Amino acid sequence: MQFSGFLSKVALFSAPQTVAAWAPVPIRLIVGFGFLAHGYAKLSRGPETFGAVLDTLGVPLPQLLAWLTTLVELVGGAAVLAGAFIPLVSVPMAIVLLSALFTVHAQYGFFSVKFTEVTADGIKFGPVGYEIVLLYLGGLATLAIGGPGRLSLDAVLRRQLS
Repeated sequence: MQFSGFLSKVALFSAPQTVAAWAPVPIRLIVGFGFLAHGYAKLSRGPETFGAVLDTLGVPLPQLLAWLTTLVELVGGAAVLAGAFIPLVSVPMAIVLLSALFTVHAQYGFFSVKFTEVTADGIKFGPVGYEIVLLYLGGLATLAIGGPGRLSLDAVLRRQLS
């Protein structure tokens, strides 16, 4: 009885359902843009350059995986931005993230921002940990489970098919 009273008071601070339906939009914008930016960076430098990085990490089929990673980031990022087919595109996107986590970021610990030194020339940063990878994975999982929200291609398609 007391717990339900507490919950009703907490609900007063929650967003109304009509507003909450828009909550996925900022997540989609951040995750989608982040993937597009990384994919575009690989494409503009040439996926062969990323393939060389994968080769030094000992990843098998580095050139093929460089192209596939670039495509996953570009297509997946665009789909997330549009709010389309997120449960489908999130699987290869999560594979890319988990691959990056275990091949590069895990050895550097959790934190993404590490001050190595502060000099008169400015701050020097150390290698990036897996914090941001986990945030991207959390964003993808949230969108895949909770849906892309009202302002999405999926919502438009759903309304047209109804």
